[in-house]
Amino acid sequence: MPREVEPPIVQREFVLTALKESIRIDGRQLLQGRQPQLIFGDELGWVECALGKTRVIARVSGTIGRPRPDRPFEGSFTIHSEISPMASSVYEAGRLSEEEVLITRMLEKVLKRSDAVDREALCILAGQQVWQIKLTLHFLSDEGNMLDCACLAGVAALRHFRRPEVEVVGEEVIIHDPTERAPIPLSIHHTPICVTLAFFEDSEHPIVDPNHLESLLMDSQLNIALTHLSSSTSPTLCVFQKAGGMPLTADEIRNCVEIAVRRARVLSEWLEKKIKGDWEGRKASIEVH
Repeated sequence: MPREVEPPIVQREFVLTALKESIRIDGRQLLQGRQPQLIFGDELGWVECALGKTRVIARVSGTIGRPRPDRPFEGSFTIHSEISPMASSVYEAGRLSEEEVLITRMLEKVLKRSDAVDREALCILAGQQVWQIKLTLHFLSDEGNMLDCACLAGVAALRHFRRPEVEVVGEEVIIHDPTERAPIPLSIHHTPICVTLAFFEDSEHPIVDPNHLESLLMDSQLNIALTHLSSSTSPTLCVFQKAGGMPLTADEIRNCVEIAVRRARVLSEWLEKKIKGDWEGRKASIEVH
């Protein structure tokens, strides 16, 4: 992957000096994340998420196919990503970038290996037909922290998606048209939320949700994914991944997890309201017509 040009020395010193005084150049507090935005498409399972100027489109699709021989009772769930050259000049069309690989691997851990999607519920006819669910992510703009934005877009699209109802009569599989029977949501075990923190050698405190310039200058990065974030349950650590050479003490790690829990709970509550609001709007539109 082509490397981005390092920021000018003056700009670098300005940002790092500001961080020493607990000031960020975009006006946020050190632990303040950008407010996300979600746009739900007319197509179920199509969602655009924006985190500041970082933008990601997530689309979920489903087809019927044969299960893996060693998993006859499970459907499949795959994740594909594509960073458009529009996102930044360092990305090239048709060429897999290092950033894209890292994000996809992280999302595989967060969404797939954690069993967020119930794959057994995707089975139609054991050993013969199952649902194959595909999550596709298109990165349109990189203004920092594409991972958190992609994770939020992905879980929103999975929650928003509906598949046709399927009926099995003997050995015959009947797929009902959505106009005949209401489509069915995916069975989701949990809704993980990613929180990214950045560290700087000259700053005592981490920052939440680094923007593009902060990402270029940071010395270490910590990605934390959490689930079971309602106020009535204890949060569950889903994925913990550190990149960079700055060492962290046990107390610093505990503090980072507490910071991530607070941020993730805010995002989780916000996401629930957005999804609920979208469905209420769709129901009202159907009733009017």
